[in-house]
Amino acid sequence: MSDGLTSKTTALHDLSATELLAGYYAKQFSPSEVIDDVIAQAQRWEPHLNALYAFDPDGARAAAKQSTERWHKGEPQGVLDGVPVTIKENVATKGVPIPLGVPVTAPTPASVDAPPAARLREAGAILWTKTTMPDFGMLSSGLSSFHGVTRNPWDTTQNTGGSSSGAGAAGAAGYGPLHLGTDIGGSVRLPANWCGLFALKPSLGRVPIDPPYVGRCAGPMTRTVDDSALMMSVLSLPDARDGMNLPPNDFAWHDLATDLRGKTIGLVTDLGFGMKLDDEVRRVVTDAARTFEAQGAIVREVSLGFTREMMDGLDNFWRARMWDDVSKLSEAQRAQVLPYIVRWAERGATLSGVEVMRGFNQTMAVRAMAAKLFAEIDYLISPVAPVVSFPAELPSPLDDPEIPFDHILYTVPWNMSENPAASINGGYSSNGFPIGVQIVGRRFDDLGVLRMAKAFEGLREAQKPWPTVPR
Repeated sequence: MSDGLTSKTTALHDLSATELLAGYYAKQFSPSEVIDDVIAQAQRWEPHLNALYAFDPDGARAAAKQSTERWHKGEPQGVLDGVPVTIKENVATKGVPIPLGVPVTAPTPASVDAPPAARLREAGAILWTKTTMPDFGMLSSGLSSFHGVTRNPWDTTQNTGGSSSGAGAAGAAGYGPLHLGTDIGGSVRLPANWCGLFALKPSLGRVPIDPPYVGRCAGPMTRTVDDSALMMSVLSLPDARDGMNLPPNDFAWHDLATDLRGKTIGLVTDLGFGMKLDDEVRRVVTDAARTFEAQGAIVREVSLGFTREMMDGLDNFWRARMWDDVSKLSEAQRAQVLPYIVRWAERGATLSGVEVMRGFNQTMAVRAMAAKLFAEIDYLISPVAPVVSFPAELPSPLDDPEIPFDHILYTVPWNMSENPAASINGGYSSNGFPIGVQIVGRRFDDLGVLRMAKAFEGLREAQKPWPTVPR
């Protein structure tokens, strides 16, 4: 590769989407060459990671051939023509079943693309594979009764996090530049945190999704902030299927420059309940705050106001929601679901309607908490997760369905309040494992969060090389 596009030693599968597009324009390489290299990289890693579902190399090569022909004619289909992208299993893609991480779902092929997949395909992206997720998407783990265990490329004994587990592993291992996940309590940010990626959970409704649900968002997972902004320029286009879709905007997603001077940033490290914050996580987050402060931002510690009552209420609501699904399964089917999930859901059967309603109403309490906080600050910095890592085979860091969410306390509030929130790698543990920093903005300020992340990306410590395939 020449003309300063990238290092001569950089493999095609490691190039960012912006670098790939520049290479296509310069006729340095073709989408067919890129997809061949991405597929080869995935085939090298997959015996160690298990990140893929519905892997279709023949279909990918056919789509890449069509894209190559369009570029040869100088007629790209859209802003992502020829760029490989993976799609989380629960986001419908036409012709592919959606097992939701469990072996009991009817294997009915999806009849149409869900909105995020449709927008990416319309923009010319090559949807070459789906990625794994845990049972019903209700674990921040790479453990699934259908897919098996998805492992972290940084250390295959450790967890990817979830529920966008395969997307996290694929991004870190170099399965191309763009990965789409979903997030209802931290499910793009947690795997990004543990896999060293950047991820954005947009404001609710910024990215149309089907089926829509309280707090449920689709968002990009990439190695660079620029690539996530590029994805957002496509994903944020409207779709009538989502009744919570925000009005169309004219965001300049490519314009990520910002002046940090005078920005008021709140810093949260301790919540007063839940899992104890690891010292190494605290160091990375406070160092990130000092980095912003050194550039003229005004940083002060704040109290988040998220409480045990709020978390337990959401837990009750989700248990009842999950029991509604689990209760419809036969005894034989239930036995095929992860025991952790069944045990967690079973308490939903004992909750009264009033208890479930009180739980749901905590979403309003969280929204009020966020509105009060962001009346005084522009952005918030916090940990993404309290622990550096946990074993790949566990469904959660505490492995206890009675307290299943004590590790998502930093991420889940922003789904309920609908604020945009991102995870960006901030540093590493003493043994070289990535540690993310969460940046949260006011509701609807998705572009502002991307700009803050882009600024930090240019200021943070030097990043370690991406993991290589184990020998």
